[in-house]
Amino acid sequence: MAEDVLVVDSLVRRFGDLTAVDGVSFRIAPGETYGLLGPNGAGKTTTISMIAGLIAADAGSVTVAGEAMTPRTTEPKRHLGLVPQELAIYPDLTGRENLMLFGRLQGLTGAGLKQRVGHVLELIGLADRAKDRSKEYSGGMKRRLNIGIGLLNRPTLLILDEPTVGVDPQSRNAILESVEALSVEGMAVLYTTHYMEEAERLCDRIGIIDSGRLQATGTRDELIRLTGGVDTIRLGGSGDLVGAAEELRQIPGVERVDAERRSATLTVKDAPALVAQVVGTAAARGVTLSDVEISRPDLESVFLHLTGKGLRD
Repeated sequence: MAEDVLVVDSLVRRFGDLTAVDGVSFRIAPGETYGLLGPNGAGKTTTISMIAGLIAADAGSVTVAGEAMTPRTTEPKRHLGLVPQELAIYPDLTGRENLMLFGRLQGLTGAGLKQRVGHVLELIGLADRAKDRSKEYSGGMKRRLNIGIGLLNRPTLLILDEPTVGVDPQSRNAILESVEALSVEGMAVLYTTHYMEEAERLCDRIGIIDSGRLQATGTRDELIRLTGGVDTIRLGGSGDLVGAAEELRQIPGVERVDAERRSATLTVKDAPALVAQVVGTAAARGVTLSDVEISRPDLESVFLHLTGKGLRD
C-alpha cells in the first residue's frame, strides 16, 4: 500500500483563551479526496494553515510526503499546492501572465513553464480567456484561476480552502468538475467546505469538524450509519390512512408510523426496499395515494446528530 501523502496527528492551536483546533487527526492517501466539513468558525482554515506550514501548532504534528511540516521547513512545502479562501491573483495581469509569474516563483522556467501553463489553462477552463486581464473575469473565473495557480507545481497534495464561496451556480459546477478530475491524476486533495452537497459529491472520506474538534471521520455511508441509518416514507392521499397505519406498522423494517387523515409518515430501515410493500398495503386498505416521498439521511443529518446543530448555525 502506498504511503499516506498527509498524516495529521493530534493538532492543537490556541489563540489566547480560545482553542481553535483541539486534537485533530486524520490521513490522506494518494489519489484520495478528503473533505473537512463544518460551519464557518469550526477550525477548518486554522487546521489547513498548520498543515501548510503557515502557522505553528501548539501541539501535534503534520507529515507531508513523509517529511515533517513546520513553518521553518522548506522541503515538504514543495509537495504542496495551496488555494486560499481569499483570492491571490494580480488583477492587472492576464490569466496567462498570472500563471507564468507564479510558475516562475515556483521554479518553473522555459518551455516546461509554458507547457504547464497551457495544460493548467485547459484544466481550469480558461484557455479561451487566457489573454484577458483577470480583473475582467467573473468571480467564478477568478476562483478557477486561483486553483490553477495551486496546480502549477504538480503538487502531491492540493489544499483547497472553501474554493466555491461567493460564486454563481454555473461557475461552482465548473470548479467542482475541475476538482473531480484531480484525483484521477493521482493527486491527494484536502477540501474544506461548509456545503454538504460538495462534500458528498467530491470526497472519498469526510471529517466532520466543529468547535475545533473532529467529531467523526469516514465515508459518506459510514458517517450516515452513525445516525442509525433510518429513512422516511411519506404518503399523501385520500382514504383511511389512519386505519391503514396499524397494518403498515406490521411490515418488517417499519419502525414507526405517524398517520393523519390525509397523510402518513413511516420511519423505516431501508425505504427503497420497502416502498412497494408499503404502497401495496395502503392500497389494499382502500387508500388512494396522490404522493409518495422517500427521504434518506444525509450529511446534514449526521452533523445534527453529532453536534446538536445544523451546518450553517
